[in-house]
Formats: sequence, structure tokens, C-alpha cells
Amino acid sequence: MTSVLHVQKVSGISGSEGHLLSLVPLLRDRGWDARMLVLHEDEPGAGEFVERMRAAGVPTDAWRMRLDLDPTVPLRLIGRHRPTILHTHLVHADVLALPAAALRRVPVRISTKHGFNAFRGNRVVASVDRAAARLAHRQIAISRGLATYLEVTQGYPAGTFTVVHYGIEAGPEPPPPAESTRLLAVGRLIEIKGFDVLLRAFAIARRDVPQLTLELAGAGPLEQRLSAAAPDGVTFLGRVSDVAPCYERSSILVAPSRGEGFGLVALEAAERGRAAIVSDVGGLPEIVADGETGLVVPAGDERALAESIVALTRDPVRVRAMGAAARRRAVEEFSAEAAAAGVEAVYRQELDRR
Repeated sequence: MTSVLHVQKVSGISGSEGHLLSLVPLLRDRGWDARMLVLHEDEPGAGEFVERMRAAGVPTDAWRMRLDLDPTVPLRLIGRHRPTILHTHLVHADVLALPAAALRRVPVRISTKHGFNAFRGNRVVASVDRAAARLAHRQIAISRGLATYLEVTQGYPAGTFTVVHYGIEAGPEPPPPAESTRLLAVGRLIEIKGFDVLLRAFAIARRDVPQLTLELAGAGPLEQRLSAAAPDGVTFLGRVSDVAPCYERSSILVAPSRGEGFGLVALEAAERGRAAIVSDVGGLPEIVADGETGLVVPAGDERALAESIVALTRDPVRVRAMGAAARRRAVEEFSAEAAAAGVEAVYRQELDRR
């Protein structure tokens, strides 16, 4: 079997980590000797990720980093690992593992970009990131929107990225949507998620639809500020380990992000048969077919978001139809097997070239 080593720094389980927990076991099922190296700084989420990866049958090492960019990591990699394929995820793995793999003459080196990050606008960081990227034989982006963002923000040449979307396992047939006035938002409570915009839009929409409710699942540094600014009808759930019941008791997911590499919450909601209202950034418009499985609005536009909330919550028949269409699209176009097949195709192409 061809050996593949995935490397990522992990602090918690969110989009990229969830992707790897699905992808790496599927690659092993497809005949690849896929393994995981987790870099961490003793974050509790890293330990949970390692346990779940091992429980899925994936050989997994965990290396504690002494510094944010620990210089001992490349040395340890050179001494211990020479897979046929090295696959890095996120900036720490790119910067630390790709140079070591190049020195070790690892035959195939792949890097996946997963998200929007404020630091990418910094010229020094962008130049370091591009320098590390040049040591990879192929760059993957998880959405066309993210690829475009990286080309514009960091100066990557057009056509640099192969797009492979995240995938999702189809669960049992979901229950029908609840009342159309039940909204849900999911994500870390940080600036880029746009929950401040959502709260303002919700307050506007509630003037026309007083029975509106919103559950917000997630924790983060803005929790106190957002809670203080929240209008009536908003419930903060904190960190939720199993979000499926939240989707099932809602009718519409709202994802008002200012930046989003993919937008996994929109895909999770679609798999549970729920319509979505999302902003026009990153991968969100690739997941939500505007007017078919949900609505797409300009990022940061609270008035447009409020109008979309009112329009859908007043039309429960349309909400149910959009949810059914979202479920079909998620199962048919965004399956976990399709994601694994996309990554596998990149591996085979690069192996053939070498």
C-alpha cells in the first residue's frame, strides 16, 4: 500500500478536523496506508481529535509543540517519517512539514488550504506561506471561493488550486422542518462569523415576524458582547458537541459569515433537510443554490439578511421545499465518498507524474 501522512496542528474540532476525521479513514478503506500526525500545544480538542482518529482505525501520532512554530518539528519529521505522500493542512503544517519533506525527498507533497484568515493579508505572512507552498507539488482548496480569495489576497497565480469540496455522510431521513420561524446559527463566536450582523438583522426581522426565535450554538471570545447585544428571542446554547438535534428542531440555518473557506454548517444543515440563508463569501454560494436550497445575501448587509429572513419565514411551504432540495443536493453532490475520491484523484495524478 502507498503510504500517506497527513499533518495538521489541531486545537479543537471544527471544519478541517471534521473533514480529516471523515477523509483519512475513507482513504484507508480505499487501500491507502493513510496515517495522521497531530501537532498540538496541549489543547483539550487535540486530545479528543487523536482519540477519535485512533478509534476510526487510523494510526495517529501526537507531537507536542514547544513553540507556535516549533523548529524541532521539521527535525523530528526528517528523522522519523518518509511517506510516499505527505499531505499538509493549514499554515503550521505547511511551514513546518513541507520543507522537511522536501529535504527528505518525499516523492509527492500535497497541501490543502482550508480557510479565510486575517493574517493572510500581511505581506510577510503571505510571502512565507507562498514560499512554503512552492515546496508542494499540488495545492488543494476546499472551495472555488477560497481559491479566488487566496489568489487575490496572497498573490497565488490563477489556476494554482485544485478544488475538492468537503463531503458529508448521509444520515437517516430527517424529520420535517419545525415552524418556519425557528432559526439556527452555528459557529465560533468570533468576528469573521458575522453573528453581530445576524443579531441586528434578527431584530429588524422580528418587527415584521414577532414570533421569530434564534438559537445560536457555539462559544468564543465574543460571547459576552454578543449576548449583551442580543434582542428578545435569541438563545445562546454555548458549545454543542452534537449539533444534529439543533438542526432538526430548526427550520432555517443562517450563516452570515464575513469570510468562510467552505461553510460546513451549511452542508450539515442541508444533510438534515434544512434551508439556509448564507452570505456570498467563500464556499457558501457553492453549497447553497440561491433560490433552490436557500438564499444568498451580500455579506455584512443586515437589511438584505433581514428581508430574506422575513421572506422565508412567511412562506413555510417554500421552506420545506428548499429543505428537501438541500437534502438531495447534499447527498448527491457533497458525499464523503466524493470528497475522498477527489483527493485520491490528486494523489494518483501526482504519483503518475513521478
